[in-house]
Amino acid sequence: MQQFIGTVLIYLGIAFIAFGVIGIYRFNNFYPRILVASKVDTVGFLTLMIGVIVRNGFSVFSLKVGLLVVITLCINPLITHSIARSAYYSGYKIRKD
Repeated sequence: MQQFIGTVLIYLGIAFIAFGVIGIYRFNNFYPRILVASKVDTVGFLTLMIGVIVRNGFSVFSLKVGLLVVITLCINPLITHSIARSAYYSGYKIRKD
């Protein structure tokens, strides 16, 4: 049962990432795209890694993957913010289509 739940979570994470990539192409401006990309990256990665933890059982490997998840959850919003902020300060404007 543990293997099945882990596999379902892994496939769900891959589905989040795949639908997110399709969603990125639906937006035509930089700022909405970077918002969607950061959300997809966080949710897809988190679901994928939780699936890996559940599938492999709770061990030292799971602790390492959990630490990677915590670091990613802390770093990802900061990276997205710095990219969007640098685009704003460099004068990147949203084009009116």
